[in-house]
Amino acid sequence: PRFPAMASDSGDRHSTLKRCLGVLRDARNDSEQFAALLLVTKAVRAGEVDAKTRRQIFDAIGFTFPTRLLTSRQPPADCPPHTFRALGLTLLACFCTDSELAGHSQILNKIPTFNDILLSPCDPDSTSMVDDVYQCLSAVLATARGPRELVTKGTVSALCQAYLNGGHGSDRALTLLVGLLAVAESKCWQRDAPQLLAVLSKLSGDFLKAEDMTKFELCEVLPHFIPLSPPLTEDSQGSKCLCRLYKGLADILGSKLSQSQRDPALKLAASLVQACGAEWIPAGSAGSKFLALLVNLACVEVRLTLEEPDPVEVEGKKEVVTACYVLMEMGIQECLREENPLLENVQKMQLMRIMEEAFGAVIFYLRQVKQEELQDPFIFASVRVLGAWMAEETSSLKQEICELLPFLVDYARKLFKEGSLSESLPQAELVSTEGSALPQDALRFLLPGFCHLTAEDRPRDILISEGAPALVCEYFLQQWEVLTSESLAPAPLTSTEMSLQTMCGVFLNLVVAAPELIRRDKTFSSLMDVLLKSLPLLLPQKHHLVLAANVATLGLMMARILAGSAALQRAQSAKEFFGAAIRFLSQAHTAQADPSSNGLAVAVSPAYVSAWDDIRELWFLGMQALASCIPLFPWLPHAALQARWLEGLSQLLSRVAPASVEFELISAFQAVLVELARASEQCRGVILSHHGTEWANLYGMAALEQCLAEQ
Repeated sequence: PRFPAMASDSGDRHSTLKRCLGVLRDARNDSEQFAALLLVTKAVRAGEVDAKTRRQIFDAIGFTFPTRLLTSRQPPADCPPHTFRALGLTLLACFCTDSELAGHSQILNKIPTFNDILLSPCDPDSTSMVDDVYQCLSAVLATARGPRELVTKGTVSALCQAYLNGGHGSDRALTLLVGLLAVAESKCWQRDAPQLLAVLSKLSGDFLKAEDMTKFELCEVLPHFIPLSPPLTEDSQGSKCLCRLYKGLADILGSKLSQSQRDPALKLAASLVQACGAEWIPAGSAGSKFLALLVNLACVEVRLTLEEPDPVEVEGKKEVVTACYVLMEMGIQECLREENPLLENVQKMQLMRIMEEAFGAVIFYLRQVKQEELQDPFIFASVRVLGAWMAEETSSLKQEICELLPFLVDYARKLFKEGSLSESLPQAELVSTEGSALPQDALRFLLPGFCHLTAEDRPRDILISEGAPALVCEYFLQQWEVLTSESLAPAPLTSTEMSLQTMCGVFLNLVVAAPELIRRDKTFSSLMDVLLKSLPLLLPQKHHLVLAANVATLGLMMARILAGSAALQRAQSAKEFFGAAIRFLSQAHTAQADPSSNGLAVAVSPAYVSAWDDIRELWFLGMQALASCIPLFPWLPHAALQARWLEGLSQLLSRVAPASVEFELISAFQAVLVELARASEQCRGVILSHHGTEWANLYGMAALEQCLAEQ
């Protein structure tokens, strides 16, 4: 016979396989090819094919023959209906063990067929087909194009259904879903949210009911199915899942646990916090106790790991400690929350003391870090969480934070420089080796803390001596470029805009407390140039009003110090800046009906109302700075006249009831009016011609009255 049975000896099996491959190449008809194919697939299923032989099989039959087998509807006599399909799948599964073949378009275009087989009823005879499909899909997932192709061709939905049906291989469906979500989470949720939510619903139900080790195994799986968006809290099914997860975690964390049981529970809780904040924790006594317990456990874990760091032990605990950082950050936010707080005041005070000890351990750990460890993402996570503490808690650990500032500035500078370098590299050079990542932005998380610290003498001196102001200046210039490259359409406040606002706060502290630094450090001249050019661009965009207020005030404050510079005295950009600053200051108030008196009262302009809480202090500081600038820049009175500010202000003060104007506002107006009247006869004339003497007397502006009375 031409097709001997497969021999038992491996050498004979190999020679038999070679003969069969020859037949496959030279077969005169389908029946001959089919007979040879049966022996080949038998060898494949037995796992007896090495890489070289696999290639020989592929070279002999290519993709054409398996494709014909998959589409054939006529099985051989006395064979099950799916015989050809099963043979085709076995061959494709064999080919897929070669990563190059797994990413071939001929495999990728079979994905819909694989999905159909997963969703078809599975009888005992067809389990091998399902196994082969899972092998193919696993291989495709590991290729470069695979995840995108699987998502767009509907595999997520098929895997969800296969898992929910609970048939043969459903555990492999779950494993594949975890793998897909790990590399393409947002795309999976965008396309198949209802199906993924159904899987989460089953998993969360199983998690709540389980009373054995399954509960802890599910803690490892569940984080993969908690999306950052869409928010689970916005969907009734998602809210039910969150409720079950809360109850299941409360069961676990309220029990006595080993470390191997507690760690997955803390990681699950952290993934919920990242996705939903504290919204998944119910209000009331049980919820507040749970939240306090969660933060407490996180702090204990951080202290145990970092207070006496054993390098080997820390290495194995980095993932769970990073999860604890997420829980501690939530703890900070909840301790500061005043509206509908989850925690009682006593709990807040207790937690702040416990967190202070944990952050002491973080600082201790960071002080041991060596230069060669700076690329470790765990160092970044540690700096980030410390930044969250420094942003809110300024009185505790002051000494320790001051001692750590040189490290923090140096670390932020290194990452910033690496980030700037990576942006200038061609894309091809950015393909990093496995395990390394593009630099992250540590400075963004440290800025709020730096803003507090620059208001105090000792930490400010340390920051200045470490070169932090120049670094923050460079970062401001870079972030301004980022902002101007983003869409100018109204959008939620971005981290870029928030960082720019915080940096203005840092610089304002330096302007007030260290003016000599502004004069001597050339970096601030570059910053001044950017401020001069940016305000005229920002001001017309009302959704950038808070940033515009920061830029205007900082620019005016710096202009007092740098008034002698050529850029400010001659540049057209300086005149445009001051014109924009005057518009910002002059348009903040208006007259509106006062129901209590049937007259008019001074009020914040409608365009400023929503932002006024954030910009009120900046506006008053800006008025004070503008008054100081008027004697320094001879052309400033002309800018005020051009803006017709004096006419507008005279009209406002003449129309409204004097009792409606706060003393602080009267003082701010008077300071600017006096300087304008002293610097310019034309300005003095406009004020006098608009009954300035009368309303100056009415509002008790004695300095203005005296100035107007002088010849």
